[in-house]
Amino acid sequence: MFLYEPNPIAFTILGQDIRWYGICIALGMLAGLSVAYFRAPRHQIQSDKVIDLALIAIPAGIVGARLYYVLFNWDLYGGDFFKIINLRSGGLAIHGGLILGILAGVICCKIWQIAPLNLLDLMVPSIALAQAIGRWGNYFNQEAHGWPTDLPWAILVNGEMVHPTFLYESLWCLLMFFILIMIDNRSRYNGRAFWAYGVLYSVERFFVEQLRTDSLMLGPFRTAQVVSLLVFVIFLVIWIQMERKHGRKGRIFY
Repeated sequence: MFLYEPNPIAFTILGQDIRWYGICIALGMLAGLSVAYFRAPRHQIQSDKVIDLALIAIPAGIVGARLYYVLFNWDLYGGDFFKIINLRSGGLAIHGGLILGILAGVICCKIWQIAPLNLLDLMVPSIALAQAIGRWGNYFNQEAHGWPTDLPWAILVNGEMVHPTFLYESLWCLLMFFILIMIDNRSRYNGRAFWAYGVLYSVERFFVEQLRTDSLMLGPFRTAQVVSLLVFVIFLVIWIQMERKHGRKGRIFY
């Protein structure tokens, strides 16, 4: 069992606390973008486009993640604008970030005349890597943890040993990163890695969400489980159909 309770504040600059939460998310983004930057030529995409995309999709993703979280916790914010935009203490929902971030990416593809699914195939391994690193921000914030447990890998939160759900997702996303790289490198058509990402992440999120104590709720249902189930079914059906349709045909980049 891990008995150390971390300090959420890494250091202070000019009276402003710099939190590990933000550092972990920033490191995750940097690692993911670095991978995408060097892999872009494999997709016949200029590496500089990855930077251009980041300047648009990352802010969009952060806005989406925050809005999603706030909408399902409206009673905690009560329309307080400054409380809503204060991200330093956490409060981001990955599904909201993915929705708005992907939408921004698709719009960029239309402008740049790049096949959207080709760009998404390039980016999903990087997204998985960013999630694997960024999830550690939840550990330092002592949030997004699970129910009490006596398992040997339990962590201490507020004097209680609990499931390290952040770690479960971090390890799964790291595994996804390598799997998606392999799938993309062997892809026969645009979208293969993207559909695989939706299926693989939804499986993990559905089961791990059941262990969490802070789930966003949609009536009696856990929102993340509802979304994960829908994404899993839709993406799996499309993935199977695309595998059957394309067989050994070559990839189309634009």
